[in-house]
Amino acid sequence: MSKNAASYKNARLRKKITNTFFIYLILILIAVFCAGPFLWMVSTSFKTGKNIYDLGFFNFQPTFDNYIGVMEFLSVPQYIANTLIITVSSIALDVIFSAMCAYPLACMDFKGKKIIMGALISSMIIPAAAGMIINYLIISKMHLLNHLAGVILPGSVKVFSIILLRQSYLGIPGELVEAARIDGAGEGKIWWKIMMPGILPSVSTVVIFDFISRWNEFLWPVIVLQDPEKYPLATALQYLNGSFNYKFGYIAAGTVISIIPIIIVFLLCQKNYIEAVSGAVKG
Repeated sequence: MSKNAASYKNARLRKKITNTFFIYLILILIAVFCAGPFLWMVSTSFKTGKNIYDLGFFNFQPTFDNYIGVMEFLSVPQYIANTLIITVSSIALDVIFSAMCAYPLACMDFKGKKIIMGALISSMIIPAAAGMIINYLIISKMHLLNHLAGVILPGSVKVFSIILLRQSYLGIPGELVEAARIDGAGEGKIWWKIMMPGILPSVSTVVIFDFISRWNEFLWPVIVLQDPEKYPLATALQYLNGSFNYKFGYIAAGTVISIIPIIIVFLLCQKNYIEAVSGAVKG
């Protein structure tokens, strides 16, 4: 290799390293800027009342008084139990029924298939608030007011989940389904043994979205539940906001407690979530 070629190669390498450094620096600055409010809230949850409005992110005298106060003032275990019941039940209903509904739309031919798909896609433009009155009347007729089932059932099966899982089914080779049918497998067995294992990344995506939406749900539980002891955690924190307006550290601590399960679920499902999202982008 000549001296000029080696010099040119070294210059390109330095340029590549410099560009990579500035790209990562910009990305880190953007991440810090976007995460700034969250970092400040976490820092605030460890502050005392004297420095609660200090905008500094770092607290050199942390205290757990806010967390202890929230645990003593609120029945946090009860609210977490209510939230888990609502969230887990809603996720199970959405995954099972959305997967069952998406299977014929992806793997079977029948009259009205395009009409059904068009109706499902069209329904996504309807605001969620538009169906609250109808849902309330139905829940009232079913005598489910002030019951957790009244919070769980409306909106448990989401159109987004059906369409996402349908697209995942279309990515599975049709030869597998045909071979299973030739071997005598029924549609139920094909769905459970072949199709469901093939769409686990998309199922993880549905679980993450459902968990976030249900765990943070506020308005619908307030409408359905009259007993505050049955509230989920996010609703309970907002319901008692008036009692905490002089102790913002309590609100910050309670919010951090409510966010921890979401972070755990995302960390557990992030691999499949990224695979599903990247697959959807490629598709």
